[in-house]
Amino acid sequence: MRKINKIEPLMPTLPSRKKVAAYARVSLETERLQHSLSAQISYYSELIQSNPEWEYAGVYADDGITGTKSTRAEFQRLLRDCEDGKIDIILTKSISRFARNTVDLLETVRHLKELGIEVRFEKERINSLSGDGEVMLTLLASFAQEEIVSLRNNVKWATQKRFQQGLHNGRFQIYGYRWEGEQLVIHEEEAAI
Repeated sequence: MRKINKIEPLMPTLPSRKKVAAYARVSLETERLQHSLSAQISYYSELIQSNPEWEYAGVYADDGITGTKSTRAEFQRLLRDCEDGKIDIILTKSISRFARNTVDLLETVRHLKELGIEVRFEKERINSLSGDGEVMLTLLASFAQEEIVSLRNNVKWATQKRFQQGLHNGRFQIYGYRWEGEQLVIHEEEAAI
């Protein structure tokens, strides 16, 4: 009697696509920076979705929040999604967009590295999982942190000098006064109150 062997069809295994997200941030809420944020979101959405090896996991964007704080809402949501296994790769414009505090940056990148998540910093061309990634991050993050400290000190110095010279510091609306050119002029009705 003949023996029949059934051959089971093999299902082709498709390579799994990497789940890729991006992080964008601007620190000041001005119209110019609003455009910058929307440009970053558009750029990363298109970049991720155009790569056939990547699965779009979203763009996380913090608006008007400094990079010196790690309590940024979208940044925290990004980290939670990483911990939940929803993301394999994070793209970001630069170290200063991701964090301006060296310690926070390194702790976050190391935590993500433990989870097997790669962070790519485009401007600096750094991949956090590469051999020299952490060394480069440490150096460049220190520069980014010092840049914000220097900027803060320059703003304080300029403000103090303007006060010493008796000049206004900005064009804030002050009740009882109106701006006429470069001078504050008393507004009689409000001044009486």
